[in-house]
Amino acid sequence: MTVKRSVFFRNFMVTTAMFAVCFIAFGVTMFLMGRAFLIREKQASLYATADEVRLYAEAVRGEDGLDSWELRMNLAAIAQSTGDHIFLCDGAGTVVSTSDREASSPYVGKKVPEAVTEQLAKNGSYEGVTDLDGFYEGMYYVVAEPLSAEDGTTAGYVFVNFAGSGFFSVWGGFSLAFILVAVGVLGLAVAFEYANDRRLARPLNEMAEAAHRFARGDYSVRVSAYPDEDEIGTLTQAFNTMADSLERNESRRREFIANVSHELRTPMTSIAGFADGLLDGTIPPEKEKKYLQTISSETKRLGRLVRSMLDMSRLQDGDPARREQTFDLGETVLQTLLNFESRIDAKAMTVALDMPEDAMLVKGDVDALTRVVYNLLDNAIKFADGGSELSVSLWKENGRAYTAVQDQGQTIPPEELPLIFDRFHKADRSRSQDREGVGLGLYMVRQILAAHDQDIFVTSENGMTVFTFTLALAEPGRTPVKADANMNP
Repeated sequence: MTVKRSVFFRNFMVTTAMFAVCFIAFGVTMFLMGRAFLIREKQASLYATADEVRLYAEAVRGEDGLDSWELRMNLAAIAQSTGDHIFLCDGAGTVVSTSDREASSPYVGKKVPEAVTEQLAKNGSYEGVTDLDGFYEGMYYVVAEPLSAEDGTTAGYVFVNFAGSGFFSVWGGFSLAFILVAVGVLGLAVAFEYANDRRLARPLNEMAEAAHRFARGDYSVRVSAYPDEDEIGTLTQAFNTMADSLERNESRRREFIANVSHELRTPMTSIAGFADGLLDGTIPPEKEKKYLQTISSETKRLGRLVRSMLDMSRLQDGDPARREQTFDLGETVLQTLLNFESRIDAKAMTVALDMPEDAMLVKGDVDALTRVVYNLLDNAIKFADGGSELSVSLWKENGRAYTAVQDQGQTIPPEELPLIFDRFHKADRSRSQDREGVGLGLYMVRQILAAHDQDIFVTSENGMTVFTFTLALAEPGRTPVKADANMNP
């Protein structure tokens, strides 16, 4: 997968390289610091031993001078406790006594380089890593101090020496141990990072695969739930939520297309059938007017369906600024009722209005909310019994304006109530009455109110059906706009 190769692998390699660089930098730093620390410690130890030998030699030397046997035995004891090699020189730089236990020391009689004695005479001390120009077979860390005579002159020199090979072997063992530990820790870190990256890459790979399946039209796939409450867990939850939404939208899209196809097919079939009958003479001349009226009716029905779908499209692309318009809800209801005067008279219905005397100013898209009032009144009159009462009530409560439209007719079954706001849904009571509708009126009502963050409720009991919706009250002092209530399709 591309995700695995580009994200997981690259992230793993970058992290591994960072670990390696950090460990190398840390190791080099520790190596240098540790080496410098050990050298300083050994240097201090050698100077301390040199001071001790110098003071002791100046205190115990007798008639035998620096080459006394007693002094030599003490030098051997000190060297054994410190692990250093010690020897004493006379003023000319010739070795006269050593810490060797052998009676005949190979170093007695040797002479240290003049450059060393000159530096001792000049600086009062000497230190360095050297073989003293062949004095030793290997490199030694050498510290030297002068021995003073009773008259203050230089009587000789004390040399304290530590084998460099031994020092570096100790340090080499320490470095090897550090390298082994560092490699082990680096290996564990790399293994942990590899496992962690695989764990993080798994949901990303699943989401990439799911996205490819979405592109092929399969919206049923979901990403495995991620147990941790971190960014990846939040991402997987959001992805699954998005997948649920896409699947619902796809289902609605297919349902919408199926419903539109059905709604279009029925009138178009009627129009085509009757037109062909008129053209080929199947329909007798005396019935032509009747079937032409049917064609006209079905054509108007197609027009209403197209206008309703265009209205839905405009609702989805509506300007949010229009939702801040102020208008008088009571005036809008009265003007809209005038559109239904002939239909109300035709069904011998009466109208009962319960509205406050003062203007009820609300805010929102005046044209869209007028459509809400129109669709609810149209729905109520369509399904009300002849001679019944149509009731419209307006009131304020808890900072909102409430509008209730009530009709008397057939009771909507309880199982139908949650569905009546769906697209193209028609309740059982409409199947024999709603030949002119397209099933989008109440869906548009809910969409308009949802766009205004408002609610609509419906109840239907004992033949009384009531639709109640809310609107936001406008701030005092706002100038209301006029609504165009003439929406007769």
